[in-house]
Amino acid sequence: MVVQPFSEGSQSQIMNAVQPASLIATLAGTLPDGGLLTADEDLARYSRDWSGDHFGRPLAVARPASVEEMSALMRRCNEERIPVVPQGGLTGLVGAAVAADSGEVVISLERLNRIRSVSPIDFAMVVEAGCILEDAKRAAEENDCLLPITFGAQGSCRIGGNVATNAGGFNVLRYGMTRDLVLGLEVVLADGRVWNGLKVLRKDNRGYDLKQVFIGSEGTLGIVTAAALKLYPRPTQIETALIGLRSVEEAMALYARARRDCSDLLTAFELILRGGIEITLQARPDFADPLARPYPVYVLVEVSSGGLVDLQAMLRDFLAGAADLVEDGVMASSRAQGERLWLYREIMVERQGRGGRYLRTDVSVPISKLADFVTDALAALERTRPDALAVTYGHVGDGNIHLNVVPPEGMAAEAVEHLFEEAEEQIFAIVDRYAGSISAEHGIGRVKQKAFLDRIDPVALDLAAGIKDAFDPRRILSNGRILASKSSLDYR
Repeated sequence: MVVQPFSEGSQSQIMNAVQPASLIATLAGTLPDGGLLTADEDLARYSRDWSGDHFGRPLAVARPASVEEMSALMRRCNEERIPVVPQGGLTGLVGAAVAADSGEVVISLERLNRIRSVSPIDFAMVVEAGCILEDAKRAAEENDCLLPITFGAQGSCRIGGNVATNAGGFNVLRYGMTRDLVLGLEVVLADGRVWNGLKVLRKDNRGYDLKQVFIGSEGTLGIVTAAALKLYPRPTQIETALIGLRSVEEAMALYARARRDCSDLLTAFELILRGGIEITLQARPDFADPLARPYPVYVLVEVSSGGLVDLQAMLRDFLAGAADLVEDGVMASSRAQGERLWLYREIMVERQGRGGRYLRTDVSVPISKLADFVTDALAALERTRPDALAVTYGHVGDGNIHLNVVPPEGMAAEAVEHLFEEAEEQIFAIVDRYAGSISAEHGIGRVKQKAFLDRIDPVALDLAAGIKDAFDPRRILSNGRILASKSSLDYR
């Protein structure tokens, strides 16, 4: 099932031992006043994620304001077998941070939000997990540095969630995923112990790199309370262009040239099919068609640098040298114009579902196979579900494609579910054929768990289960995310 109510089965078993009233009484003394929310009106905003598809009312919301409070809270939860789910800005899309109905306590990171330090010499900053990404980026800029994690939800997502999901975004091509930007972590474990791996060293080869275990673990192994993040010199020049092309194949040929001609100054190379541009034009009548005529495929190209490079001339010369591929294009003459070009993509993402539910996929394939994958996937959907709208866009430089499916207007809820199941199975089957991944950046959570477990190598599953048991033997942390649910009663 693509989207479904979250099962309470194993969580209900856990709660047999700790009833809600006694649970709240147990936790009330662990945190200071204001640290535990229990009223229905207070719980509502912690109950639904950004997609709107995933809902779960927590038993209570704990809001520790320090590492010490988080440690004491987790120590008590572990002793009493109280299931918890850590929660950042609720901008995830796979149901990982939403509570199981009536079965979990949410631990919100929102009060752990300080920027502890910024060092323009180390090119590093230390921020607490509840810090909003945009605030962290602004603090870096005030020190003439760049924190390169960038995506649409940066005004509400939090650093701990970025780390826990190994967030991607627009700049992965140049700077890598969140995993590539983490220098160190501070983590509260399931039993309340604090692992202090918070360091800003660039080279440290002392045994196992434990921080990598927590990055991308979706809150199942420990709760990140602070992160040391890698910074870069703040670019003084940013140049943006929107290009029209005949096909995805030619977009990929242009990308290969851009990687060579623009070198490491290439920051983003975003693919948008014509349908995406039309979504923006329909949503914003004040936006004109960006080029002289429509094209099947568009790419947003961005390069950035500091120093003495003549970046505008470099991008202009690159595009002139690719005249055999580039049908038409426009280069921004100012940063404001560049930001407006990006709006063609951002508005498309916001409005693609027509205000209703739609199937979100987040897949990756080898970059050399991306054009073939898009062709095959769109052809399969057209054959079997010509009534649905396929919206295709992605981060070309890292092989990540979002191929989303919007149901026809007025379709009954049961038919929508069937459409989503059928379309996802088709897309994932083609991903398998190209040796790709069903989750490039959104994670597994609950929504993609079955598809993940159907595909995982048995040895990999055995190792993953062993890691889970080592870090969280009582299965109180985000039980049922990534791996299947297991009752903590089994560990009594």
